[in-house]
This record gives sequence, C-alpha cells and structure tokens, in this order.
Amino acid sequence: MSKLGRLITEAIVIDQGRDAFIRKLAHPFWFQSFGAVMGMDWHSSGITTSVMGALKRGLDPVKHELGIYVCGGRGKQSRKTPGELRAVGERVGLDGEALGSVSRLVAKVDSAAVQDGFDLYLHSFVVAADGQWTVVQQGMNGARRQARRYHWLSSELESFVDDPHVGVAGESRGTIVNLSDRRSDENRAAVLKEVARGPDHALAAIRDARRSRAPRPQPEPGILPNLQLPAHHDVRPGDVVMRRLHAALTAAAERGPEDFESLLLTPGVGARTVESLALVAEVIHGAPCRFSDPARFSYAHGGKDGHPFPVPLRVYDQTIGTLRRAVHAARIGNADRLAAMKRLDEHARRIEAVAKGASWDELVSRERHRSHVYGGRTVKGPAKPPTRQRVLPGVDP
Repeated sequence: MSKLGRLITEAIVIDQGRDAFIRKLAHPFWFQSFGAVMGMDWHSSGITTSVMGALKRGLDPVKHELGIYVCGGRGKQSRKTPGELRAVGERVGLDGEALGSVSRLVAKVDSAAVQDGFDLYLHSFVVAADGQWTVVQQGMNGARRQARRYHWLSSELESFVDDPHVGVAGESRGTIVNLSDRRSDENRAAVLKEVARGPDHALAAIRDARRSRAPRPQPEPGILPNLQLPAHHDVRPGDVVMRRLHAALTAAAERGPEDFESLLLTPGVGARTVESLALVAEVIHGAPCRFSDPARFSYAHGGKDGHPFPVPLRVYDQTIGTLRRAVHAARIGNADRLAAMKRLDEHARRIEAVAKGASWDELVSRERHRSHVYGGRTVKGPAKPPTRQRVLPGVDP
C-alpha cells in the first residue's frame, strides 16, 4: 500500500499539481475509493488509518521533492503533529507555529464543538510546501463499533466554527450537539455569556432544562456530503455501478494493446494488470462524481479480508512496477506513459453508456477461482486452488 499510494500521489502531482492531490484527499468518496484500489476492505473504518499510515511511510523518502508532508497519525503519533509541522515550517519557510495552532484547533472542534459520540483517535495533517493543507481525522464509538471520518481543506475554510468541514463520512446518528454548525451562532454567543456569568448560573440553567424536558428539535436535511457505508462486509452487486466497471474493463481490453505498447515493457504483464491499471487511472484522473461507489475499486486488487476476493499479489506487483516506470519516465521528461493511463480513463468514460459485460457475481467468481494463479493472499494466508476444477473464462495476469 505504501508503494502504490506513493506512486498514485506522484502521478497526480506530476500531472495535476500538489493542490489537486490535497483536494482529492479532502473528498470523502475519493478517499474511500483510494483505499479500496490499494487493497483495503472497501467499507472498513481501517481504510483511514491504513491509507494515512501508508502515505506517511510511502511519501517520506520523496516528501521534500514532492513538497507534500504527512504529519500526525494514530494515537500517540497524533500528539506529535504540532512538532512535525514546526519542522516542516523550518524546512520550507512556512509558519510552523501557526500550522500547529490550526492542528490543535481542528482537533478541538471535532472532539469538543462536535459532540456526536465519536472520540478522536486519529489526526493526520497533510500540508504542501506552498501552505495548502488538508486534515483527515477519525473518531470511534466503541459501544456501536462504528467510526466517523472528518475532512477539512484549507482552501475551502472560511471559519473554524461555521460549517468548517468539506465532508463527513459516517452513519447519521440524528440530533447531536454541533457548535460548529452555522445555525449555532446564537448558541455560541449564549455560551460565551454564560461562561462570563460564572458556573453557578450555568448549573442552574442546566437543572431547569432537565426539569422542563422540552422536545428535541428535529434535524434539518444534511448539508455536507455524507458517506454512509452498509453494515455487510462483502461487496454486493448493489454496491457497484456496473456500467462504470464494464467501461473500465472494456477500455482495458480495447486500448491495452494500443496505449500500453510502450508502457508494458516487462514480460508477464498481461490483461488482468491492465484492468487494474484502468481503475488506478480513474483514481488519478476521474471526476469527483465518479466515486459514488467506492466498492467498484475493490476489483483492482481485492481486499485483505478476502472481499470481494483475495489480494492478487502478482497483479498488485505488476501494477506497481508499471506505474513506477511511468512515473520515473515522466520525471525525466517523458510523460507518454502517464498520458497513456489518462487516455485509458478517457476512453472508459466515452464508452460507459454502451459498455457491457459479465455480472458482478460472475466477475468475482472468476477472480476467486483464479486467485491462487495470481498469488492471492488474505490476512489468513495464501489462496488455495479450487477443490473442483471448472472451466471459467480468465485473463492473463
């Protein structure tokens, strides 16, 4: 994941700039798709910690070259964020102390101003050398065994207390205390007055409110993009927009020989890898509206728990190798290989309305049947050959 995450990041920065990558990280649906294409279970809360951890490790050797710095992390690592930001500031000429204050304030908003039953345990602050930043942080509700992810983006931030989030990923829990909502302006002003009047008056007001038992106001329709994922662990047909997947697979079959003649220089890279590259290409180049079904990207490299199928290590390694060569060539002035991936994504979008193919269940069955051929692996170990041999259509890895 560290290798693929680094290469996807480099490809985006080379082709679209640092700002584009910062913006993509702040998009909840893109973030979920990014984790799925890297082999994490498509709806797992672990995508957040795994993606940010993989990015921090993967980008560390090239952070000065790219000008993108991943600070913070999970648990104790999150408390090191201000110090890491100060170090970045000294390196690139930014006000590290101010960035550290932003980090603390962002964390305080989602842990105190937003009281939704989720305790923050991960705080990742990604800053570019030009000062643009995004924060991805996650809270956990232990009783419900649910997580909620909060996305912030500096370029969209007008106020820390008036709808500061660009997105929230998690299941709605109805009415919550949210003093960062723009509709809480009068409430915030009243809170300041109560603080000024001292604790005795505040405690008396609380007792009066409890006695009155006034009905709770009904929440207004959601304003933020809210990524809600189902409880089931497996990937089901309803979780995937099949016309998009068919378009990617058809584009891989039609344009692979044409666009990848110079890209696929390593012997053994075949049609199955091109299918994965088509989905990676969409993560790099796709428009925001195309990430409403993150589960679709799990077809690229499966999932570590075996859903929808074991991670095909041979395909994964070939995807990394192919993308690495494309990024390296672009760095020395030859962008043809990265351009080939962009053309692959463009072709998929052009044929989306007419592309057809196998059902999701048929595609998954094929991948599971051939998983041992692709070096399939889950957290439980390597995939085993099927007990009964069946003739299924397949493609070379």
